[in-house]
Amino acid sequence: MNQSNLGKLKTSDERMARLLAWTPWLSSIVVVLALPIIFLSLFAAAATTDSAALYLLLSFVSLGAGLVVGALLLILLLLYRRGWMARLRDRLATDGITANEVRWFSAELSSEERTVWEDLKRKNPMLADAYCETLAARLTATRIVARARGATLKVERQITRTRNLSGIDTSALLNDLHSDRQRFELIRSEATVRLSEAKARLQTIEAAANRSLNESETELMLRRLSAAQEQFPLALEILNLERETLGPTDTEEVL
Repeated sequence: MNQSNLGKLKTSDERMARLLAWTPWLSSIVVVLALPIIFLSLFAAAATTDSAALYLLLSFVSLGAGLVVGALLLILLLLYRRGWMARLRDRLATDGITANEVRWFSAELSSEERTVWEDLKRKNPMLADAYCETLAARLTATRIVARARGATLKVERQITRTRNLSGIDTSALLNDLHSDRQRFELIRSEATVRLSEAKARLQTIEAAANRSLNESETELMLRRLSAAQEQFPLALEILNLERETLGPTDTEEVL
């Protein structure tokens, strides 16, 4: 896959998302009703009482079995859709989350954020756009914090395993691991600050919406937010966190 397109949404992704939106429900309905409808049709066309009774019985039995199979199929397809969406979000987040991609991360938004965003889209589209951009910053910062925390824990486990090695000099490896841990801690610290800033900005926009600002006041507030808005210099670190820890891991295995 082209590195420049790694975090971009493809047309095939949108088609797959639309397909997975209705396939689980339609498949379950077909599985539940297909055989009962066939047997009921045979029941209506039956020439004798015995055959009619048999087809009626089979329709009830197939309906019960179809409900069980349909429920299992629905659960499996919903789990697959959930996993596919999670993988898509991870890929989109590799180069930072943009405002156009926020709709794919609705599962990671709080109920309050979703409600406020929907209200703003109806009442004040300009503030809704600013709110969406800030949501993208909040989601990016949250993911960076989580990735940095996970990378730090991984390095700490490597440090523990390295210290348990005996008979060889591991000082150079330990120095590298400590350096990695310090770098990840700095990344997490900075991302935490950016996360707090994004949350505060969300509250500012929500408060502005509650004051029912007019168009000129809204434009002024958006200019102030844009001036304060900082790009996330750590967004690309999401790609590198695990990759940077592979070097110490490989070295440790060689030792």
